[in-house]
Amino acid sequence: MKRRMRVGILTGGGDCPGINAVIRAVARKVMLENDAEIIGIVDGYEGLVNNKYRKLELADLSGILTVGGTILGTSKKANPYRYAIKQDGKLIFRDMSKKVMDNIDKMELDCMVVIGGDGTLGIAYKLFKDGVPVIGVPKTIDNDIMGTDITFGFDSAVWIATEGIDRLHTTAQSHHRVMIVEVMGHNAGWIALHSGIAGGGDIILIPEIPYSIDAIAQKVRERHKHGKRFSIIVVAEGAKSKGGEVVVQRIVKESSDPIRLGGIGFVLGKQIEDATGIETRTVVMGHLQRGGSPTPFDRVLATQLGTKAAEMIQKRQFGNMAGIQKYELVKVSLEEVSKGIKKVPLGHPLIASARSLDTSFGDKKIR
Repeated sequence: MKRRMRVGILTGGGDCPGINAVIRAVARKVMLENDAEIIGIVDGYEGLVNNKYRKLELADLSGILTVGGTILGTSKKANPYRYAIKQDGKLIFRDMSKKVMDNIDKMELDCMVVIGGDGTLGIAYKLFKDGVPVIGVPKTIDNDIMGTDITFGFDSAVWIATEGIDRLHTTAQSHHRVMIVEVMGHNAGWIALHSGIAGGGDIILIPEIPYSIDAIAQKVRERHKHGKRFSIIVVAEGAKSKGGEVVVQRIVKESSDPIRLGGIGFVLGKQIEDATGIETRTVVMGHLQRGGSPTPFDRVLATQLGTKAAEMIQKRQFGNMAGIQKYELVKVSLEEVSKGIKKVPLGHPLIASARSLDTSFGDKKIR
């Protein structure tokens, strides 16, 4: 009697709205069309290292389309090729990839679907090179994965950030303050750019364009001079001044991505207040951008990417990621995905559009 196909699903890295919609789409399609068994890996690569998993039935997929987070759990720390272990009070790193291969064999997995960002998919590519049949699905609120025009989770994060900016307009206007909204964006400023434009930000600061505090202060003073006694500044956590460094909140040594950014809004706030004498306040959106239900757009996108991934399983197109390019579902080599991140091009039409409306990116002084 022929054994049923067994598909493993893993969600790694930071959570975001829409992951469960992908799990649902992948699992339902291969279960209904291929009578496959679905094995959910618990807590990302941590589950592969420690052989933690659970079988998913159709009933487990019911009602999860609209639910944020991930029903499988996730981890930003576990990397099978550099797995952190505490030994004699010291942190050491070991290559646990052979153990992972053994666990995949024990689970009798015919393939793995890995849902994650650039770090998670980079590890997936290494597993593929080591012989594991892998399909990737792009997941990140930062929208910075190579090979796809957009990632699910991004639209939801932009909605949340924009709502925060909207709410700050009235209090900024009432108190004649500068209000700084710090959003996520380690190396890429997609969230800041989109939410800044959508929320009517007067100044938008992104990692791709180093800013000058003098240019920012001049913009704020000019607004006050012309009767606009408040300013809204949207800043990505990875933004930095010309010749300056990013603001690091803490270092998580056991993580595959140890640097945790945060706090640029408070640093910037003090500098602006010192330079202009205008009261300045900072709001950090933080993990609010990751939480809650996905937007309708992200539910649809996640479902499309999930069904595309299932189709790629059926066609045995391993070593690839499901993506979107020019509104078409495509397969993208994990090798290409692992080459780096997708930053905001300096010639992006959104930047040009914002500049034409007198939005500042902190890089130019007013004539």
